[in-house]
Amino acid sequence: MEDCIFCGIIHNKIPSMKIYEDEFTYAFLDIAMDVDGHTIVVPKRHTVNILDCDNETLGHLMNTVKLISNYYVDKCGYSGVNLLNASGTSAQQSISHFHIHIIPRTEDDGVDAWPNFIGSQTSLEEMYNKLLIK
Repeated sequence: MEDCIFCGIIHNKIPSMKIYEDEFTYAFLDIAMDVDGHTIVVPKRHTVNILDCDNETLGHLMNTVKLISNYYVDKCGYSGVNLLNASGTSAQQSISHFHIHIIPRTEDDGVDAWPNFIGSQTSLEEMYNKLLIK
């Protein structure tokens, strides 16, 4: 897509600090600089989000996420990672190109990556009956 910022990065029309690239995926540092090492991994094939992503593209993307996550832990001194994704406007997806954020973590980094949820409004049993895949 011509007006997609991530497609522009993938096609070198917009500069990035590329961490990794293969035939199917591209990973780069997030310019927000909100957390050290914040990395964005995208499929090269334009896909809006996980809801419209084909299984092959998703598999390639997750393989790259795992490769980078393992590298950060095994070679860069991190002890874990958070993986973040927003799919759909109601989930606060801000860029319409599927992407996974990798947040490298250390034991004492002080980062709280969990949202402060408001609490369930529906009973667990009702949710179970609604969400059970049949």
